[in-house]
Amino acid sequence: GARKDNLEVFIERLGRMEEIAVSFAGVKRAFAVRAGKELRVMVESDLVTDEGVLSLSREIAARIEGEVDYAGHVRIQVIREIRAIDFAV
Repeated sequence: GARKDNLEVFIERLGRMEEIAVSFAGVKRAFAVRAGKELRVMVESDLVTDEGVLSLSREIAARIEGEVDYAGHVRIQVIREIRAIDFAV
């Protein structure tokens, strides 16, 4: 009954948040975590600059505010990772 409806709405909300994040250019993956209180967004390091990470987090937050109903706050965490590997022989 009511509990199943709440679960379906909850899952749809998490999926919608992830869809919004992935719709932006340079976003590789997005994960809604902590019961939808946090959205972790992984970006392509060669497509998004350090400055772009800041504006991207603001743009994602603005779209979520406008398109998703949620209680409280949602933390948007944009992660740009660069790895360098070398070998000494």
